[in-house]
Amino acid sequence: MVRKHAELGNQITEGVIWQQILLFFFPILFGTFFQQLYNAADAMIVGRFVGKEALSAVAGSSGMLVQLIVGFFVGLSSGAGVLVSQYYGARRPEMVGYAVHTVVVFSILAGIVMTVLGILLTPWMLASMGTPEEVQGLSVVYMRVYFCGMVANLVYNTGASILRAVGDSRRPLYFLVASCLVNIALDVVLVVVFQMGVTGAALATILSQLLSAVLVTVTLMRTKDMHHLDIRQLHLDGRMLGRMIRIGFPAGLQSVMYGLSNVIIQAGINSLGTNTVAAWASYSKIDGLFWMMVNAFGISVTTFVGQNYGAGRLDRVRAGVKSCMTMTVAASVMMSVLIFNWGIYGYQLFTTDQEVIQIGIAMMRYLSPVYVTYVSIEILSGALRGVGDSWIPMVMCLFGVCALRVGWILFAVPLNRNIYMIMFSYPLTWVITTLMFFIYYEFFSQLGRKGRR
Repeated sequence: MVRKHAELGNQITEGVIWQQILLFFFPILFGTFFQQLYNAADAMIVGRFVGKEALSAVAGSSGMLVQLIVGFFVGLSSGAGVLVSQYYGARRPEMVGYAVHTVVVFSILAGIVMTVLGILLTPWMLASMGTPEEVQGLSVVYMRVYFCGMVANLVYNTGASILRAVGDSRRPLYFLVASCLVNIALDVVLVVVFQMGVTGAALATILSQLLSAVLVTVTLMRTKDMHHLDIRQLHLDGRMLGRMIRIGFPAGLQSVMYGLSNVIIQAGINSLGTNTVAAWASYSKIDGLFWMMVNAFGISVTTFVGQNYGAGRLDRVRAGVKSCMTMTVAASVMMSVLIFNWGIYGYQLFTTDQEVIQIGIAMMRYLSPVYVTYVSIEILSGALRGVGDSWIPMVMCLFGVCALRVGWILFAVPLNRNIYMIMFSYPLTWVITTLMFFIYYEFFSQLGRKGRR
């Protein structure tokens, strides 16, 4: 087993660059697809069998809050993934072990805290977003049940991050496939057969998350490689936790900033009525096709850069960033064409309400052509994070995405409150932030021109 994983690590640091990125990318892409399907299953089934209010409760404000809270932890724990990939590339088993055991303990403790705070604060959070009254009661029920499964959610995300950091992107995919199928089956049983509504959808989600958490934990315990998990050695290593937080906290905060700006946008959409909320909720699932693709490339470049940086292969690091950028741009253009022309059929999976569908189509055809303007933010921030440079990217996102987007919603949108004014905040902030990333990467980062001197 040790030899097998060692060879895998050598492929990442020595094989053909574009092939290694794609071999790592596709399992992550398919895994993210099943994660999107996993999340969309609740929305599809409650939208079709319960109603648009239930759809709004499951995929509207609730979905935004879940992304905000879980996104922060996933970003924070990404510091562990970076360290594991660097230590693994440098062949330092004792440091890999410290990182693995520390982040697993941290995920369990964080999950407990999130569960308690989530259950207590859910009504206040939803009210603060201006969630429509006809949706708020259902949203509170869904969120409180969902928060009960937070430990399993974080343990899975942590374990999957560890596996990907050492070059194993296939088993997280297998676990997500199994979990997704269980989730869909439970959705049908609990929502359609037993008519449990949003409660059934939430229960289906947390039970399937528990399955994926068990699978990833067993895998880490059984491996003989450097990332082996030994329950008896679980503890918080102070120095290792500090290193993880220094790298991961900016990424977590960056995720929160994206989430907060999206929460503010959701609040603006909530003010336009239930039909618009339902249309936006449906579009977010179709839009997820793009995000799962670009995020998969972002994770791939972070792991590729981390292992090669740890192995001292800076030539491969820079070449890998260029290769990944080219492939992501090409894939984004193809995704835009696909969603613009055929995304209309996706709405029929979520609702039969024609007014909701028409609003959603307008959203889709406005935003899908500008996806490519976001690509550089994901790839360059992922590459910089792979070498431990995460603070400056966070600051750029703070001003370029969060502050500007919030300012637009608060000051520009009230002058002409409609869905197009709200949506314009996305391409506006993507273009400006992309320019900042290019300037920093090329002229100031250790991977740009300055780093090549």
